[in-house]
Order: sequence, then C-alpha cells, then structure tokens
Amino acid sequence: MLQDAHWAVRAACGLGKVSPDALFVEGAAQREARAVCTGCPVRLECLADALDNRMDFGVWGGMTERERRALLRRRPEVRSWKAELVLAGDLVVGAH
Repeated sequence: MLQDAHWAVRAACGLGKVSPDALFVEGAAQREARAVCTGCPVRLECLADALDNRMDFGVWGGMTERERRALLRRRPEVRSWKAELVLAGDLVVGAH
C-alpha cells in the first residue's frame, strides 16, 4: 500500500525530463502531452488516481480531461478505478 501512494515517483513525467506544465495544455498540444504517457510504467495507476479523484485538468494516464469525463459518464457504476484498471488490467483504457 505504501508503494501505491508513491506511484508518481516512477512516472515517466516525474523523472525530470518533462515540465509538469507540459501536461496541462489545451487543444492539439494535448496529443504531444499524451505521448509522454506512452510506455509509462505507472500509466494505469496515474489514470486510476485521476478518475477516482475527478481531476478536472491536464493529461493523466494518457487521457485528456475530455476523455476522462466521457469515460466517467459511460461507466458511472465504477466506484474504484484502481480496482477496475490497475488490479483487473487495462480493460477500459484500450477501448477509447
């Protein structure tokens, strides 16, 4: 459990190669921001955290705020995205 609380330390965007501001962009720049998440070892943990905490802005786990809102609308029954994504595997993310 303690390791789960620190998933951000292992994130591709948290390794000093990307400015945090680069993930809080709008429009077409979001495509570039999402590319940072490709291959990230904690992508699902990041996305689950953003969904569980209803993060309104930025790219998290490879999804924009618009994509996350749409996913939350499609799956209102999900109470824990961590259980849905991280523990069950990438069942939902690949479907968008």
